Amino acid sequence: MRFLIGLLTVVAACHLTVAQSAQSTSKASTEPSARLDDFQVIEFRRYIIKEGEREHFAQFFESFFPEAFQQLGAIAAGSFFERKNPSGFTWIRGFHTIEDRAIANAEFYYGLVWKEHKKTVNDRIVDSDNVLLLRPLSSDRGITILPAVDLITDADGAQGIVVAEIFAIKANSVEAFANAAEPTFAGYRAAGVREAGVLVTLDVLNNYPQLPFRTDGPYLVWLGILKDNQMLENDFNPLAERSRQSLSATGLIRATPELVVLDPTHRSRLRWLP
Repeated sequence: MRFLIGLLTVVAACHLTVAQSAQSTSKASTEPSARLDDFQVIEFRRYIIKEGEREHFAQFFESFFPEAFQQLGAIAAGSFFERKNPSGFTWIRGFHTIEDRAIANAEFYYGLVWKEHKKTVNDRIVDSDNVLLLRPLSSDRGITILPAVDLITDADGAQGIVVAEIFAIKANSVEAFANAAEPTFAGYRAAGVREAGVLVTLDVLNNYPQLPFRTDGPYLVWLGILKDNQMLENDFNPLAERSRQSLSATGLIRATPELVVLDPTHRSRLRWLP
């Protein structure tokens, strides 16, 4: 009898352990990931803000949204003012997978933070549909995720300049163009520009239709971080101008490349770090 009771106790304990393990595994699989790398789905989001309201929009955005996204396993990788467009506000958001994009967006846009602040934010937006859905060109060319700005030690906020060079690629030519452009990108790096990602169109169905993205690709987006205007004017711009001519001559692009010069907002992760 004692043996039978002991055996039943062991079996019950094993069953409890298995159940707890299964519960733990299930919980881990449904909770947002805390890792700050390996973002395979990138939204490059370019907004037009009402005249005179861009700085106010950035203040609201940075006050309420970056940590809300991060809590859901997504990341606000950077936010910027477009230098040549006084109404242009660009930000970059990352998700680990395309499935995570749908889940995190649903949780955020039906959540309490957005519910409280959406009117204030939306009232300042003229257009928000200029969005490229992208993926890393390769495993080592994903978006750079830098530490959050420390509001105590980095009181002056994010520094430096970010550049985004956007190439409209002909169909079925992304790999060939990337190979042709690699000497150009190497030249940027040799000049001291820090590469922050090489991204290409992610060709998938939109699994969160409330947030549309462009379907006129493919595109390749090269991201770089510069120290200051001197590096931009003396080092980067001459290289970009020369490469624009040579890359257009490849016959692999559909239009003149677009160079977007971006000034990081106060709390932008993507910035120049000493």
